Amino acid sequence: MSPELSVVLMFVVLFSGIFLGFPTAFVLGGVAFLFGANIMGPDIYGLFIARLFGLMKNYTLLAVPLFLFMGVFMEKSGMAERLFNAMHILWGRFRGGLGISTIAISAVFAAATGVVGASEITIGLMALPVMLAKKYNRSMACGAICAGGTLGILIPPSVMIIVYGPIARISVGKLFLGCLLPGILLTLLYMAYIGIRCYLNSADGPPLPPEERQGSVREKFRILLTSVLPPALIILSVLGSIFFGIAAVTEAAAVGAVASMALAASYRRLNFAVLREACEQTLTITAMIMMIAVGATFFSTVFVALGGDEVITGMFINLPMGKWGILATIMLLLVFCGMFIDWMGILFIIVPLITPIAAELGFDPVWFAVLVMVNLQISFLTPPFAYSIFYLKGIAPPEVETADIYRGVMPFVGLQVFAILLLILFPEIITWLPNHFVG
Repeated sequence: MSPELSVVLMFVVLFSGIFLGFPTAFVLGGVAFLFGANIMGPDIYGLFIARLFGLMKNYTLLAVPLFLFMGVFMEKSGMAERLFNAMHILWGRFRGGLGISTIAISAVFAAATGVVGASEITIGLMALPVMLAKKYNRSMACGAICAGGTLGILIPPSVMIIVYGPIARISVGKLFLGCLLPGILLTLLYMAYIGIRCYLNSADGPPLPPEERQGSVREKFRILLTSVLPPALIILSVLGSIFFGIAAVTEAAAVGAVASMALAASYRRLNFAVLREACEQTLTITAMIMMIAVGATFFSTVFVALGGDEVITGMFINLPMGKWGILATIMLLLVFCGMFIDWMGILFIIVPLITPIAAELGFDPVWFAVLVMVNLQISFLTPPFAYSIFYLKGIAPPEVETADIYRGVMPFVGLQVFAILLLILFPEIITWLPNHFVG
């Protein structure tokens, strides 16, 4: 069987299994065993075992459960609730203030949790009822929560970054640095959109009445110290230790996990029930990620052994459209895949294929990786499998319809595309920090 035919058949079977609803991890592993045993014989099993042990000994991946544990405890500490109350007072006097506050809290909470689901659900439960009660435009309120939630996989320390690094063989520390400014850029774009929209039409986001925004300067300063400063110090200390080369990603994650427990204890939220729930959630998500990683490792082993990587690289490199046309094709491919496959599947299936192509075209590896991760945020907002939309629909009041959420996220998808264009036109937004700090 020729390499070209093998590539076609592997992907046909792979995507057929995923679209039929089978778990991604088992589809990846099943396709690998099917083609590996059929074409390479019994020798494939020894190769699988070697790759499995190599994956299990990957020290960087140990940061995944530690950052997840940190995120769960930051959530259970009541940090988001305190942040929202603080932002409610500080920003409520402005048009669209609650929407802008929602984005700001989402950005902070993204840096604390590293995942989308926990961030969006926690913030959605607090912010959506308040915005609806204050007569905010329903679609805009929903879009702000969904878009803010997607920041969880981009702003470091993100679980996606930690998984991406070993797959593409790039320093996770450099990826953290590369993702920081794009994450801030998207946050500012979201906030600017809400602010401008509500300035032009105050009915979309009216300011709070005077009686609800009272508070002395002393009271506001106390809120800042107790609600904003503690989580900010934890996040900055974890990221700063990585950025300045004081600690590796895994060690910094361990410090963050302990510090998040201390924060929960200071808020009197630390007890055995919370500890048990944090361990269970961390174990569940980590097991899911590692199962997909194992299946993807087996799949890529067989794919490379059959010459599939050379086929894919040659196919893209020979496209008659130049390096920027090829980049645009890759970006469109990611958007299309994101409509049907979750980000972890794309990470383990597509990234190993497109990374060598980017290297062949001469793109900076950190710049290209961050561009891919910014692109993957779109997958949370584009139907039919828009996970961010389904997260919000599951917790929204009955009067919020799915159509409201779809309408609300479309402007933010446009802002994500605009951000990608800015990152392509001004690559220093991504590369400046990795080139000036130790990763």
